Amino acid sequence: MKIQFVRSKELILSTHAGLATVGALLAHTGLRKRLNHTKIKSMKTPIHSHADVMKSYLGLLCQGKSDFDHIEPFRKDDVFTICLQLQKVPSSPTLRQRLDAAAQTPEWNRILLEESADLIRKVKAPLTGLTAGEKAYAPLDIDVSPFDNSGTKKEGVSRTYKGTDGYAPIFAYLGQEGYGVNVELREGSVHCQKGTAAFLEQSIAYAKRATDLPLLIRMDAGNDSAENLHVCHREKADYIIKANLRREPKEMWLRIAETTGIACQQREGKVEYIGAIEFREKGFDRPLRQVFHVIHRTIDRDGQVLLFPEIEVSVYWTSLRCAPSRVIELYRDHGTSEQFHSEIKTDLDLERLPAGKFATNDLVLHAGLFAYNLLRIIGQESLREHDSPIRNNVQRRRIRTVIQNIIYMAARLVRHARGIRFNFGCNSPWFPVIRRIYCAFT
Repeated sequence: MKIQFVRSKELILSTHAGLATVGALLAHTGLRKRLNHTKIKSMKTPIHSHADVMKSYLGLLCQGKSDFDHIEPFRKDDVFTICLQLQKVPSSPTLRQRLDAAAQTPEWNRILLEESADLIRKVKAPLTGLTAGEKAYAPLDIDVSPFDNSGTKKEGVSRTYKGTDGYAPIFAYLGQEGYGVNVELREGSVHCQKGTAAFLEQSIAYAKRATDLPLLIRMDAGNDSAENLHVCHREKADYIIKANLRREPKEMWLRIAETTGIACQQREGKVEYIGAIEFREKGFDRPLRQVFHVIHRTIDRDGQVLLFPEIEVSVYWTSLRCAPSRVIELYRDHGTSEQFHSEIKTDLDLERLPAGKFATNDLVLHAGLFAYNLLRIIGQESLREHDSPIRNNVQRRRIRTVIQNIIYMAARLVRHARGIRFNFGCNSPWFPVIRRIYCAFT
């Protein structure tokens, strides 16, 4: 049977009715008031308000669209305007030029980070902690993730440690849900520790705006620096930072492990040692603790006797007093932050940043982190009840799942009796979920 395509002159249909949940969350923020109070040079009375420009771009990002030109189809879209409570939707050139102008100062970046952290607390977003001994912590994972922008001539693009041309932004994620609390765009060739002490201090401040739980900082070996330890001690935040052994011989750690560690023979020819040592260091008011995990192999997994024994050493700086095995386990969970990087880069389409100017891309990345948190909050809210058509026995919903199943929902816009209705089809399996989420935030 041949299908006919007919365009209605009366029906107003939308494929993104789920943006109503985004608009409901934005209503809990002071974004409109704070952005409209900012002043941009050479722009005294703009036709489009600063808040409308930023909220329009957030609406794009929440659909997984980052390019400025993607705003054009929404300029005459009533549903887009209603959901995000906009006065006017800017054109693509207006959006680009406004972000270029606003990026000249860090004020918009700071507003986005502060409002994002405050929103997590205001809506009581689920925030799952970790236990170490008898104490519960909110993990704060800080890590760098290279953005591949090969083949471009954007400002700040240079060789990253992954061997590609791009940027090397640093992120801070809070809780097992991975709410983004801080971000900073960096040139690709910048060392991961450069400026990280200041970034760590800011991240702790933003995390404390979002939760009252004690913080547990987790960082990779690239951030093994006395500066970071001093910041953690000064801010009274516990930490697990992997040590960079640099020139320390592995044989030395094997001797330490054999003397002070607990040995466990996993199989013939393989012995693991786990333990901890403490020592005083100049400049610190209390002893520093290092947890070690040493593996000594004389026979490989296939039963071949090794001519030279293999030694693997992992060492962690930590302020936790729990068992060394628990410290190692907690650090391994730090690898989950790679999933959060992936969601920002792929699900929000932000790996290849849209602007040519470095400062504008930094602002875009801050907006992306805000949109990421909006979608994360919506996804976690959808898990509170068992009314979704897909499995609920998950700890968090992936951002792509939220966009595909909640944001991209078809509905008909109906104006009647001075009211607005979204009519969903009878075969709309996510309707109970989106209605519950919207009611929870309004």
